[in-house]
Amino acid sequence: MKNLTYHYILFAGALFTLLVSSCRKDAKPDEEQTQTIFTPTPTSTVKGFYLLNEGNLNMNKASLDFVDYTTGIYRKNIYSTANPEVGRGLGDVGNDIAIYGSKLYVVVNNSNKVEVLNAKTGKRISQINLVNCRYITFHNNKAYVSTYMSAVGATNAANGIVAQIDTTTLLIERQVTVGRQPEEMALVGNKLYVANSGGYSPANYERTISVIDLTTFTETKRIDVAINLGSLKADQYGDLYVISQGDYLSIQPKLLVIDTQTERVKATFDIPVRTIHIDADRLYAISTNGQKFAYNIINIQNETLLNQSYITDGTDSQITQPYGLTVNPVTKEVLLTDARDYVTQGTLYCFGTDGRKKWSVTTGDIPAHFAFTF
Repeated sequence: MKNLTYHYILFAGALFTLLVSSCRKDAKPDEEQTQTIFTPTPTSTVKGFYLLNEGNLNMNKASLDFVDYTTGIYRKNIYSTANPEVGRGLGDVGNDIAIYGSKLYVVVNNSNKVEVLNAKTGKRISQINLVNCRYITFHNNKAYVSTYMSAVGATNAANGIVAQIDTTTLLIERQVTVGRQPEEMALVGNKLYVANSGGYSPANYERTISVIDLTTFTETKRIDVAINLGSLKADQYGDLYVISQGDYLSIQPKLLVIDTQTERVKATFDIPVRTIHIDADRLYAISTNGQKFAYNIINIQNETLLNQSYITDGTDSQITQPYGLTVNPVTKEVLLTDARDYVTQGTLYCFGTDGRKKWSVTTGDIPAHFAFTF
């Protein structure tokens, strides 16, 4: 889920749709649907991927889909089929998803939980309770979850935490305090970097990245960067790329690069970036200026914005609200989602390395986060 201030702005634009739609708090989850969307590749190295649909805040419509490369089949709403005993579905706002070992972890922030599932079957193994949890990453058999530790929208919220979870016992072992409303995290060596947003108090945004020593599990310093930090990625050279989301009014988003050797900002891209993904030596981005979107590529070897787009066939004219973004680590196909109006079903697009659309499919509400299976 993007910073909540941003979501509220979008939410207001879709208010009428919400008012005339049925309340989902007690609604039954949608049934699983399947369809063939492309020619299967039975020998594919990447077997498929999970797609987490966020669902809008307070609508209880987070859902989980699966794309199977070996069969060419798209399975929509698989969570309820795998877990019929869970009568209310996956929960409220799916914010992050990742696979570690044999387990699939789904962060559901407004339901205050991390769902732990079997990565092959989607069957629930356990549930870890964390208040307003946000993102998850892994290192040496430990999971790390950024957590606001406050109710959604709490303007007087105290600092958040990062919780350390043992991936065998699934128990919370330690926690460390970071800034207010911590968002995405990235690992470089034995250090965990955490983007602090302060998004619940726009007049007093946070502007730092917390540095956590994983041996002592203490915050050793904070790197001053820019206001309202969100997405944070590490490249293979030890640099961090982080989005400053601006204030959604007069201060535009931008992308900054931090050298983890000096722990200082080394470069800035003054483009209004919304979403980023790093694959090998390329950073793929979605940027927006009002309702105009760009699909940027940055060469991270020399930190240069390339004069090219990863969509080349005109399909971008059909996309209303580009949202989720990833790259198949083997085929290098770009996977991009369209959240459309944020309250109805979205669309998932697949683009080849030539930038031409290979296929598309209808998803759940606000398709956003990916986890590949091998």
